[in-house]
Amino acid sequence: MTHEPAPRGIPPDPWDDLRAHTQARLALGRAGAALPTAELLRFGLAHAQARDAVHIPLDAEALATQLQAQGCTTHPVHSAAPDRATYLLRPDLGRRLSDTDAQALRALGDQRNDGHPVDLLLVVADGLSSLAVARQAPPLIDAIRQQTPAGWQLGPVVIAQQARVALGDEVGALLGARLVAVLIGERPGLSSPDSLGIYLTWHPQVGRNDAQRNCISNVRPEGLPPAAAAARLWWLCQEARQLGLTGVGLKDRSDAVTLGMDVSESRDKIAAADSPRSAPRAP
Repeated sequence: MTHEPAPRGIPPDPWDDLRAHTQARLALGRAGAALPTAELLRFGLAHAQARDAVHIPLDAEALATQLQAQGCTTHPVHSAAPDRATYLLRPDLGRRLSDTDAQALRALGDQRNDGHPVDLLLVVADGLSSLAVARQAPPLIDAIRQQTPAGWQLGPVVIAQQARVALGDEVGALLGARLVAVLIGERPGLSSPDSLGIYLTWHPQVGRNDAQRNCISNVRPEGLPPAAAAARLWWLCQEARQLGLTGVGLKDRSDAVTLGMDVSESRDKIAAADSPRSAPRAP
């Protein structure tokens, strides 16, 4: 959000320097008992952008074309919610596949049952911001693929419409994935209508809850850039495979990984730091 410089004769706003570093609405001022007209117009624009992010449908075909150009195999699915209005009113339907797509994925999973299970399955879901998916999913998936550790098997990218986070549990179970990462449009804010979230679940199956997932939020250039989000995701994936779980039992300490330090080295350093012998003595 940009602010026009003060006209001649009007002293500069002392808050302008701080506003240059944040999208938060600071010191909006007032005109009598109301907000200034310029701030009301900015608020109206932000509110309209947030509504559009929720209601504009995801162009799944265009997204699939972009991902295929990156070398991904894609597979479209739809939740049990038949349309957007139903999706918003019935969150439970967005957590399960339509019967047709459930059967198709089950058949696809049987075909892939070759003794080499998928280590990480990516599910791209429109969620509450199709804008976030359209903007952030392609560069994020490209970064994830580029950073794939040796020996890890990625599955096809599943593109899910009218989908909630838990839909990834059913998709992952049908395709026999060890881990599923749901890349989903987050609920838009008035300064971030295009924020993407990542929800990682070990051994996905219907009935998993949010306490059994790890979340990486605010993936967008103004928040967590794609390359950094991919690095954090892979750190969590490798820790999840080591521990056999995700969720509250897996603490995100990816920031402890420094340049040139692999995951095992990082784990050793974290364990040493948590050891009682390393704790400072009380005076």
